[in-house]
Amino acid sequence: MKQNRKPALTCIAAFGVSALALSACGGDEQTDTTEALEAGGTITVWAWEPTLEQVAEAFEAENEGVTVELVNVGTGDEHYTNLQNAMRAGSGLPDVAQVEYFAIPQYILGESLTDLTQFGADEYAEGTFTDGPWNAVTFGGEGIYGLPMDSGPIALFYNQDVFDEHGVEVPETWEEYLEAARQFREADDDVYITSDQGDAGQVTTMIWQAGGTPFATEGTDVTVSLTEDEGTQRWAEYWQTFIDEDLLMPVPGWTDQWYQGLSDGSIASLTIGAWMPANLESGVPDGEGSWRVAPLPQWESGESRTAEQGGSSLAIPEGAENAELAYEFIRFAGVEAGVQERLDAGAFPATVADLESDDFINREYEYFGGQQINQILSESATTVVEGWQYLPFQGYAHSVFNDTVGQAYEGRGTLMDGFADWEDDLVRYGRDQGFNVNE
Repeated sequence: MKQNRKPALTCIAAFGVSALALSACGGDEQTDTTEALEAGGTITVWAWEPTLEQVAEAFEAENEGVTVELVNVGTGDEHYTNLQNAMRAGSGLPDVAQVEYFAIPQYILGESLTDLTQFGADEYAEGTFTDGPWNAVTFGGEGIYGLPMDSGPIALFYNQDVFDEHGVEVPETWEEYLEAARQFREADDDVYITSDQGDAGQVTTMIWQAGGTPFATEGTDVTVSLTEDEGTQRWAEYWQTFIDEDLLMPVPGWTDQWYQGLSDGSIASLTIGAWMPANLESGVPDGEGSWRVAPLPQWESGESRTAEQGGSSLAIPEGAENAELAYEFIRFAGVEAGVQERLDAGAFPATVADLESDDFINREYEYFGGQQINQILSESATTVVEGWQYLPFQGYAHSVFNDTVGQAYEGRGTLMDGFADWEDDLVRYGRDQGFNVNE
C-alpha cells in the first residue's frame, strides 16, 4: 500500500451544478466485478480517514496482484477542490473518493459519481445500513452513488483529567455546559471548554439537535428559512453568549493548533460525531487514558435528543479508470472484512449488524481508560432528531458560511445577522442553479 499525505484543512469547496439533471449511469445490465479481483491492478483512493490504512493493507493481503494507493489530498476544502478539479479536467481522477454525506447530492446533480447499481449495490438496499447513511447515498431514490463507510451520531468527548483538575462537573444540559465553560475560564486563562472559529458542519449539527429544520427539499422546490427557524434562533442566542464572553478557543478544527489544544488540555471537550475515537487515537496519542465519552448535553433535563455530524461514503467518480476493482474495494471496506478492520482501529459503523453486536457495544477502549464508549455512541444513534434535511447544494452552503455567519466570530455582527446574510446568499445561489427557492 502506498501513501501520500497532506495536512488536513477545513471548509467545503464550492462548485456549480445543474439542478435539473440526475445521473443514470448504471443502465439495466449489471457488471461482474469479481473478475477485476482476479485480474489485479492498481487503484487510487483519495481519503483522509485514518482507518482506511488498515483496510487497504487487508485488501491487498487478501487479493494478490492488487495495489491500493491511498492518497490524502486533505480534508474539507482541500479534498473537494482537488476532486472537483480532477472531475472538471477529466484526468487524474482517483478510482475511489471519500465523500461526506452532505456533499453527495451536489455531486450527483453534477453527474460526477458513478451509479453503483450497475455493480449490484442494490443488494444492500434493505437492512444492511442504518437509514440516514443509506438515504444519503441514494439521494432522490434515483441510484446508488456510494457505499456508507461510517455514521456520526454526536456525543460529548471530554478530557476527564482536565475536568477533575479544575473541579468542573461533566454537564448534562446546555445550561450546565455554559456554566462549565465559565468555570474553566475563571480557573485558568489557558483552558477553554471547546474551540470554535466558525464551522458550518458543527453549526448545522447543533441546530439539528436544537430541533431546527431550516432547510427542506422536495424535487426542485427548496426552502431556506434560517431567520424564521426556531431551532436556529435557539442555538444562535445560546452560542452568542460563548462568543461575547470569550469562552471559545479561537482556533479552527483539524489544524495543528487544534490538535495541540486537545493534547495539552487547553481544549477540554468536543461535541462531535461518533467517528472521532480513531482520530483522537491517531492525532492525540498523548491523550490516552484521559479522554472519556458522555451523552450529549440536552436543552431540557431528562431529554435524549441527538443529531448526526459528518460521516462519509466511498464513491467512484464518473470516468474512473478502474471502476470494477474500485467497487470491490469499497464493498470490502463497507460491508465485508474491511468493516472489522475499521472497527478494530476505532471507527464507528453504519452497518446495522455491527451496531447491534454485543461485541461492539461492550468493547472496552484502552484509549478511553477502559470505558465502553459504544454504549453511549450506539444509544446516540437511536435518538437522532427526525426531520432534518440538507440542501442539494450543501457543499456551496458550507463554502460561504465563513463569509456570512462566520463573521460573528470576529465580532462583526451577531450570529443571527450572519444567518440572515447566509440565507440571502443561499436563496440567490439556489435560484441561479435552477431550483425554486422560497417561492
